[in-house]
Amino acid sequence: MFQSDLLKGRAIFITGGGTGLGLSMAVRLAELGAKLFLAGRREEPLRQAAEKIRKAGGECGYATCDVRDPAAVEAAITAAETQFGRVDTLVNSAAGNFIARTEKLSPNAFAAVVGIVLHGTFHCTLALGRRWIAARQPGTVLNIVTNYAAAGSGSGFVVPSACAKAGVLAMTRSLAVEWARYNIRLNAIAPGPFPTEGAWSRLIPTKEYEERLRNYHPMKRFGRHEELANLAAYLLSEQSAYINGECMVIDGGQWLRGAGEFNDLVELPDAMWEKMEQARKPR
Repeated sequence: MFQSDLLKGRAIFITGGGTGLGLSMAVRLAELGAKLFLAGRREEPLRQAAEKIRKAGGECGYATCDVRDPAAVEAAITAAETQFGRVDTLVNSAAGNFIARTEKLSPNAFAAVVGIVLHGTFHCTLALGRRWIAARQPGTVLNIVTNYAAAGSGSGFVVPSACAKAGVLAMTRSLAVEWARYNIRLNAIAPGPFPTEGAWSRLIPTKEYEERLRNYHPMKRFGRHEELANLAAYLLSEQSAYINGECMVIDGGQWLRGAGEFNDLVELPDAMWEKMEQARKPR
């Protein structure tokens, strides 16, 4: 379905590109001919991801960057421009999330997630958007949200993420209208459950809950990384040039069966919550 040179000549800046879904998208986009520049907080995953892409024949650079810091974002984008000459595409994949009873949240915990997801997406989008507008250069932005943001339902026990992702979706749709005159497109993907190393363990408290979530799912399975990566490739390509301001849900119909991905955690006993919260604390 996808030609090997679908994204040839494109230079893509992707946040959170060293791990998880960000890495899976980066690898796939490189396979389709794009040059990749990865940004994230930890250098080692970025280095390993860049090596993986290069060994497969792709071009890839990286820079450590905390997307909550506008100056760090500017520096990382400048590094990408130095390496590739220009950046024409942005994928905002950096995220933070964890399961928690909202009454137990600290202001710092809420701010950490909103800072990465909402503020970070804004900083990266604005930094590149300003460059594109000043240069009269077309641009493409893809934001990764969640199915509970796209559905407008929110979800219990992930309130910081629900608030932040809903904000990102509103930003996507708002700027899709505002910046269309500059030939800048913005779209979003709203994934349901996609197992990832690290993040999955923070969201799925037990193997029993994982099995229950799978059995409740209309398709009786979770998403595969290549399925989301292929959707990303399509939305970034010229094949979707007339799609702007859209949010594509990819969850196998999960949200249609019941609002709020984590709402059934209301049945979790307090003893299990306390065990989970202790495990999450820094050692």
